[in-house]
Amino acid sequence: MKKIAYLFPGQGSQYVGMGKELYENFKEAKEVFEEASDSLQFDIKKLCFEGPEVELNKTENSQPAILTVSYAAYRVFKENFDVEPVAMAGHSLGEYSALVASEALKFYDAVKVVRARGKFMQESVPLGLGTMSAIIGLEREKVEESCEEASKEAYVQPANYNCPGQVVISGYVRGVEVANEISRKKGAIKTIKLAVSAPFHSKLMEPAARKLAEKFDYVEIKDPKYPVISNVDAIPNYSKDTIKELLIRQVSSPVKWEDSMKYLINKMGIEQVIEFGPGRVLCGLMKKINRNIKVANLENLKNFKMLKNLFQEG
Repeated sequence: MKKIAYLFPGQGSQYVGMGKELYENFKEAKEVFEEASDSLQFDIKKLCFEGPEVELNKTENSQPAILTVSYAAYRVFKENFDVEPVAMAGHSLGEYSALVASEALKFYDAVKVVRARGKFMQESVPLGLGTMSAIIGLEREKVEESCEEASKEAYVQPANYNCPGQVVISGYVRGVEVANEISRKKGAIKTIKLAVSAPFHSKLMEPAARKLAEKFDYVEIKDPKYPVISNVDAIPNYSKDTIKELLIRQVSSPVKWEDSMKYLINKMGIEQVIEFGPGRVLCGLMKKINRNIKVANLENLKNFKMLKNLFQEG
């Protein structure tokens, strides 16, 4: 059996209809949606399956919705396949999914915390003042230089080190615009403004981090059953003593995704990853990080059947 890591996506992977097939065909998924609705005190199933899209895309809604679909997919897999992961990792919000799957956090608590997280992140910077952009085709060191130069006009910093040649920057609108311009002059193939409403994973999120800290005072935390790679430092140093601190720091720190995946491959010998939840963003990033790693995902019945062929007949 190949060494496998489980991955969980972050905000931006949501779409209307996500999780519907799993809910209709697997009791484990149905139980997850019901538990989420009970914890949140509203019907998250309706939001995921019917939208409207504008509501689903709101940060305080998309974060618990993605966590719910991701954990539902994981529960379906766990119930139907006898496969053990070597480690887990999640991109930003997805780190909560990984910690729930590794039994460090209870899902009932986590879905409430991430709803508050989304609300706090949105409130940290007034609407219209902050934004994010993806810099394509430029080395990370040059992106960092671009941000440093642009910050003389308005603050901006690297937010996501996603894969070689793709770094997302975050900050005030003017800072991001200037950093985009400087990056293109330095040789970036293109810059893509992201459809987000706040400068996530930048120091501008520090007010959200402080508010989030209070939410963890009421959350039971345990040691993870499986190693979970931290976005903050790209190593598996999560324990019941470090989880709160790392999740709080994560809000205003860059996501070191490329480094995290390289740790899984080079230090833990991962040969395959499975992405649980909406979309295939993390599978796509893995292909850019190391094409030799096998990728698979689970978000619908078609994926489930493919995994069945892979694990039960392979």
